[in-house]
Amino acid sequence: MAERRAFAQKISRTVAAEVRKQISGQYSGSPQLLKNLNIVGSISHHTTVPLTEAVDPVDLEEYLVTHPLAVDSGPLRDLIEFPPDDIEVVYSPRDCRTLVSAVPEESEMDPHVRDCIRSYTEDWAVVIRKYHKLGTGFNPNTLDKQKERQKGLPKQVFESDEAPDGNNYQDEQDDLKRRSMSIDDTPRGSWACSIFDLKNSLPDALLPNLLDRTPNEEIDRQNDDQRKSNRHKELFGLHPSPDEEEPIERLSVPDVPKEHFGQRLLVKCLSLKFEIEIEPIFASLALYDVKEKKKISENFYFDLNSEQMKGLLRPHVPPAAITTLARSAIFSITYPSQDVFLVIKLEKVLQQGDIGECAEPYMIFKEADATKNKEKLEKLKSQADQFCQRLGKYRMPFAWTAIHLMNIVSSAGSLERDSTEVEISTGERKGSWSERRNSSIVGRRSLERTTSGDDACNLTSFRPATLTVTNFFKQEGDRLSDEDLYKFLADMRRPSSVLRRLRPITAQLKIDISPAPENPHYCLTPELLQVKLYPDSRVRPTREILEFPARDVYVPNTTYRNLLYIYPQSLNFANRQGSARNITVKVQFMYGEDPSNAMPVIFGKSSCSEFSKEAYTAVVYHNRSPDFHEEIKVKLPATLTDHHHLLFTFYHVSCQQKQNTPLETPVGYTWIPMLQNGRLKTGQFCLPVSLEKPPQAYSVLSPEVPLPGMKWVDNHKGVFNVEVVAVSSIHTQDPYLDKFFALVNALDEHMFPVRIGDMRIMENNLENELKSSISALNSSQLEPVVRFLHLLLDKLILLVVRPPVIAGQIVNLGQASFEAMASIINRLHKNLEGNHDQHGRNSLLASYIYYVFRLPHTYSNSPSPGPGGLGGSVHYATMARSAVRPASLNLNRSRSLSNSNPDISGTPTSPDDEVRSIIGSKGLDRSNSWVNTGGPKAVPWGSNPSPSAESTQAMDRSCNRMSSHTETSSFLQTLTGRLPTKKLFHEELALQWVVCSGGVRESALQQAWFFFELMDFTCASKTKLHLLHL
Repeated sequence: MAERRAFAQKISRTVAAEVRKQISGQYSGSPQLLKNLNIVGSISHHTTVPLTEAVDPVDLEEYLVTHPLAVDSGPLRDLIEFPPDDIEVVYSPRDCRTLVSAVPEESEMDPHVRDCIRSYTEDWAVVIRKYHKLGTGFNPNTLDKQKERQKGLPKQVFESDEAPDGNNYQDEQDDLKRRSMSIDDTPRGSWACSIFDLKNSLPDALLPNLLDRTPNEEIDRQNDDQRKSNRHKELFGLHPSPDEEEPIERLSVPDVPKEHFGQRLLVKCLSLKFEIEIEPIFASLALYDVKEKKKISENFYFDLNSEQMKGLLRPHVPPAAITTLARSAIFSITYPSQDVFLVIKLEKVLQQGDIGECAEPYMIFKEADATKNKEKLEKLKSQADQFCQRLGKYRMPFAWTAIHLMNIVSSAGSLERDSTEVEISTGERKGSWSERRNSSIVGRRSLERTTSGDDACNLTSFRPATLTVTNFFKQEGDRLSDEDLYKFLADMRRPSSVLRRLRPITAQLKIDISPAPENPHYCLTPELLQVKLYPDSRVRPTREILEFPARDVYVPNTTYRNLLYIYPQSLNFANRQGSARNITVKVQFMYGEDPSNAMPVIFGKSSCSEFSKEAYTAVVYHNRSPDFHEEIKVKLPATLTDHHHLLFTFYHVSCQQKQNTPLETPVGYTWIPMLQNGRLKTGQFCLPVSLEKPPQAYSVLSPEVPLPGMKWVDNHKGVFNVEVVAVSSIHTQDPYLDKFFALVNALDEHMFPVRIGDMRIMENNLENELKSSISALNSSQLEPVVRFLHLLLDKLILLVVRPPVIAGQIVNLGQASFEAMASIINRLHKNLEGNHDQHGRNSLLASYIYYVFRLPHTYSNSPSPGPGGLGGSVHYATMARSAVRPASLNLNRSRSLSNSNPDISGTPTSPDDEVRSIIGSKGLDRSNSWVNTGGPKAVPWGSNPSPSAESTQAMDRSCNRMSSHTETSSFLQTLTGRLPTKKLFHEELALQWVVCSGGVRESALQQAWFFFELMDFTCASKTKLHLLHL
């Protein structure tokens, strides 16, 4: 090996990594000390670092932990400190679909209703991280942003991109050389120049000012201007986004909680015409699922009568509200299938005679023979006019038909795409049902070929179709029940239909069916609230029809809805003495027992008032045991009492006009109390019917109770079948959830005793009942748990951080509440696998954390419950646990215990000491543990946190982790039954997580992301508050 040259021997061989390690070992203090170092002089020619040692870079986090920052860390302090403007808690208003918020009209509401309304109307609380986009978990180059950036850019096409490939390339080049072409016809540059003789080429234009003497600064300025001219503002953002499958965890923003809608279908009722027009006809639409044997939508009532026909009913019908004049409706179908039918039912004014006799003229008279049968038609019109004048408020069943919905959708979808409207007619001939069925555009076989399974039932992309229905089936008086309807609908799909033997009623009903637009104009919700984009209130509206999903839908409630549907089904007066044959049932919603106490909460049908105090069922002529097919829709009051009830009055209607004979004669009474032990009473009922008016105070009792001195039909047996269904975001309709919410609200209102079911719960046994109700939440049905998920989690979280005071003692419910939360979260994760994102997070829980969850705190001067609390006037301590027990709190216990371990005596000096003590202890008994806390008043829930003198003092004490009770703690404890303070949520949550064991611990660990994100949200909110006061 040759000797090194003399000058090379003086060169230092120390590499940069060795210098960093040596400097870091000699000067391990603040970076400010590096200013005084003489870097050149500190490098020694005789280094002690071996040349073969690999030096690791400095661990910044470890360095910051082991070397506390000085007061002044120099100009680079921002790089090693948490940025003060990174976190922002934004309170974003909810997007309200309607012009007016859906809230109850009543001013007085019970605590549970107030909590529900607060949950549905408060602003979203979102933590915004300003510098999150600078981290590796943020990818700005999404596909949508890429497309947005590329708008307006010219497409770059190069000669090499247009070069042909394959075996023909060389032949084309030879052909080009043989051609005689002008140099002006071919662009210069790259490969194209080589095919021409350069001697014949024309020179390029000279570059101006090429040889001028120009200062370097001017050249740089010109180059800079040219680079900036027409430069894309995000030039490097045009680079394609990296592969999303790369191992970087990116958490997508969850969807905003919103009201659930299935696939939406717009149905427009255009016209209804019979062969003869002698009286008004009333129509309704509804969706039925034959396979599930369930009605999957509420009724839509529409009126297509002429003004002349409507005039026959003026003595009986009040002026029509604009909301009842709708002729188009939007249906929602969450689970579309091949078994969905659109059922159309027709009714007419009650008249003397059975349904067959009344329908006969519609089947024998033809419009073409109007002149020949003029006298008979005039007689029929005269009779119809008389019946309308006398019996105009009563109805009778008339006819029905059904449309196989997926048949229509498949027919329209299989047509040419350039068609804009399709007319589907079932034929004009008066043939049998099978002939008309075969004349439709798509028969059964083609339907089976084009669709297979529910995946083919797409209601969002088919072409609009206009359907003309030409056959109606006469309604059978003894086949009005839903069970009979399901049999008819199933039979319609068979090749040998029994319905072909039925004699049809000739008519023409034109209906337009199309996918519903995303934002339709002039639309009304099921509660008759105007949806946004409603420019003119005088325009005929479109009604949104409420869906009754065929199966459970797991979506949390986000809007106020409180509706009741009443379905009278059958009545058996066969053993009743006396004349009772033309029977109708008057339904009223009462808030008292006086006849004037009927509430105007029953929705009108078509061409009538918006709400009414009573509704009548259709009359089946001369039938002592009629079936009914009515749907009566009621707007429930937000707060129900023991005196609210449904009153059913049975009348015999005299169709023949006789002297001294009243039009209607009451023949029976029965009722349903709306509340039973504080819970809404719904379901199937078989009620006895009284022959006499109910006595005083009957509304608080059930008709099954044998009242003395009353006469009953058939010896007090059940003779009236009715179903009551509630669609409510107030009433859970789950006994376990009802009990939990009732106990929590009673505790918050300090109202005892509490009646739940058959039990009267006093204050002395409230603790055990509350703990058992929390444990029993695991037995509740999943669907109501999901519907009330936001409110349920708010209540459980509040119980974790704010233990209640019962009978003068602080009762710890933190561990029971944590276990219930872990169980609920695990149930959602296991049963709703389709709602998980790419990282296995349940979207419902992720949306709750991102938008709904807030630190629980309330007003200190308001008697109403705060948005995150259980109610009452309370203070919120955001700082820490108190080391001092308040003198004003008169408790029966003699020692201070840990919140999660009652075996630890004495208040720990810090949360860390408490956790270490808990982990080191054995035989934990957390049944009666408690802890007292303290702190200042906080900002109200739902408002932006703003600094104040009181909160500033609290923040100043945060370093010492100390706080104290306010002077009003005794008063607030007496008022609300709770401590006027709360604990740090993230500390308490971590503590409960540490001390849990068994299956609860496993469930919590499996869904650890949920609890970690709760803690992250809490810490982020507190960090923002802390930085505001620095």
